[in-house]
Amino acid sequence: MNIFALLTSAGINIGICALLLSLYSVLRKQPGNVSVYFGRRLAEQQNRSLDSFSLERFVPSPGWIVKAWKTSDEEILASAGLDAVAFVRMLVFSIRIFSIAAVVCLFGVLPLNYYGQYRHHVKIPSESLDVFTIANVEQGSRWLWVHCLALYIISCSAYVLLYFEYRRIAQMRLIHITQSSPNPSHFTVLVRSIPWPEEGSLSDVVHNFFTKYHASSYLSHQMIYRVGKVQKLMNDAEKVYKKVCLKANMMDQKHCPLKYRSGLCVEAANTSQLSHDEFDLSAKNKDLGLSDSTTKLQECAAAFVFFKTRYAAVIASEVLQSSNPMSWVTDLAPEPHDVHWSNLWIPYRQLWFRRIATRLASIVFMFLFIVPVTFVQGLSQLDQLQQAFPFLKGILKKKFMNQIVTGYLPSVIFVLFLYTVPPTMMLFSTLEGSFSRGGRKRSTCYKVLYFTIWNVFFANVLSGSIISQLNTISSPKEIPTQLAKAVPRQATFFITYVLTSGWASLSSEAIRLFSLIWNFTKKYIFGRKNDPTSVPSFPYHTEVPRVLLFGLLGFTCAILAPLILPFLLVYFLLGYVVYRNQILNVYVSKYETGGRMWPIAHNTTIFSLLLAQIIALGVFGVKKSPVASGFVIPLLIFTLLFSEYCRQRFRPIFEKFSAQDLIEMDKEDETCGRMDEIHQQLQSAYRQFSPDSDSSESAEDDGSIARDVDVKDCSN
Repeated sequence: MNIFALLTSAGINIGICALLLSLYSVLRKQPGNVSVYFGRRLAEQQNRSLDSFSLERFVPSPGWIVKAWKTSDEEILASAGLDAVAFVRMLVFSIRIFSIAAVVCLFGVLPLNYYGQYRHHVKIPSESLDVFTIANVEQGSRWLWVHCLALYIISCSAYVLLYFEYRRIAQMRLIHITQSSPNPSHFTVLVRSIPWPEEGSLSDVVHNFFTKYHASSYLSHQMIYRVGKVQKLMNDAEKVYKKVCLKANMMDQKHCPLKYRSGLCVEAANTSQLSHDEFDLSAKNKDLGLSDSTTKLQECAAAFVFFKTRYAAVIASEVLQSSNPMSWVTDLAPEPHDVHWSNLWIPYRQLWFRRIATRLASIVFMFLFIVPVTFVQGLSQLDQLQQAFPFLKGILKKKFMNQIVTGYLPSVIFVLFLYTVPPTMMLFSTLEGSFSRGGRKRSTCYKVLYFTIWNVFFANVLSGSIISQLNTISSPKEIPTQLAKAVPRQATFFITYVLTSGWASLSSEAIRLFSLIWNFTKKYIFGRKNDPTSVPSFPYHTEVPRVLLFGLLGFTCAILAPLILPFLLVYFLLGYVVYRNQILNVYVSKYETGGRMWPIAHNTTIFSLLLAQIIALGVFGVKKSPVASGFVIPLLIFTLLFSEYCRQRFRPIFEKFSAQDLIEMDKEDETCGRMDEIHQQLQSAYRQFSPDSDSSESAEDDGSIARDVDVKDCSN
């Protein structure tokens, strides 16, 4: 692939991005698209007032870019929470580190790569991209120390920026915990694997256990119920029946008989008849030995247990409750809106099997994905493609088609295949048994991240063959050498991947094409009105892995193929604007995890630095530069020491609560007389069923915030 083919791919993507972003700036001004581009404002009942007609509505404008750029982190924190701020700080870190890398490598490393060998250079548009990589530097060159120095500058800059970002997010998390309004999850413990009693109910067992062993701190508890599909239908039918009764009472007050249909006959009935029927129904249940509660609900071996203080709840969640670790298992409860109700009834002894099964399924899916990777690799190598499909020789001889096939088509096909990954991994994480929605998204984020790093980076670098990949893994000593030889060769694919998966994905995220089409279909074909409560939440499980993957490509290719850095820098700058705009206008924060996505970003960045240093070690070894190789080894050691320091210094803040902060918060609430009010709110904070329905399925819809609002209203 030459520079002209790269410029062709870049031109196509720049044209697509400019078209989509210009179209977005027009579509967002149309009154009919308010629910698509301002869903968060609709949820907050801040409708935009737009004129019926204005010429300005049909002219593209950059006003949204300026507003998104000027918005401060404090405003994002107040409107979208700490999770959104942590994600934005990932982009800020990437912009800063790759700005430094671009200056160092474009002006210091790229000329050395270009003139690395004594050869006749053609015109730059016709030059192969390999000329701009470290593969063009001759063996034993004395200029390799410049590459080593650039690696040191990038690594040390990353250490400093990572430290300050980690410290900043950790401080914001502590402020979020100590200075925010009282959180019911701080007083609540989720208890699972409750022993089944021979007589009585599980609720009595929980009450007796915590009254006996936590008498001074135990407040109350709430059992968790399992409701199946059949019970859901019965409860829905009973809900309709209650509405009919309510309407009957209203009509009876007006002295009007109520007519209702029973089968094919229409009868007149008054409220006394309906009450008599309801009494007969309850009498039949009693005759069968069934109470109202048993006909509706089935207790599970899990419960939310409420404590009088935060400190008591944390202590109860950390210690073993019995000598059998598989019994009376306790965890600090998630926030009420963060609870994943359908997974709470899963038996605790089943969870280990579910985790193993889903991880094995993820690994199998990851290796099966090698098939499309191999296909994409074949498109980037014209010789193999012409041998496999002889009828394409005439088409591929055309210069423009050659550039499209090698520079644009492989990345587009690969990106289309990757769209199937997040939903699959979300399904695996749901089956895994996480009891919180935030935990499910973090688990999905890990799975998608491992998947994309392997299939986008390693599978492409190691030629897409399963056998060759397994052979490389089986001989760890050869990994640096294999990566050193393969990464510069695949720099072309990585650059085009940044263009197609990066730039195009951001413009499509801004315009939200699928939501736009669905909004048009719903409004003009089905005749439905906009529902301001059905607002999506931010897809951290798809966007965080994408940002971190591009960071890995930047670190590993910085000194090997510096041409990737300008394209990456444009991606992060554009992403900074687009994501902030989406967070402010489109997505709503349904729950808060306190920035727990940041440790994922930190660990992945450390892995990217280590991988870049290992590859550089292999490259210097292949280029027969022992001095440069020797200087990389201390850098590897320092990276590991820095990672361990951050793990000891900051990671516990994201996993545990300090006794000092909790006790101070408890004392402040007791002094101000707020503790009794907090205890009363705990009784209704965790509502498995909405007030107007007995179905637990109503709490499971991630796409709707109406029920979350109901729960919030109940807690207030």
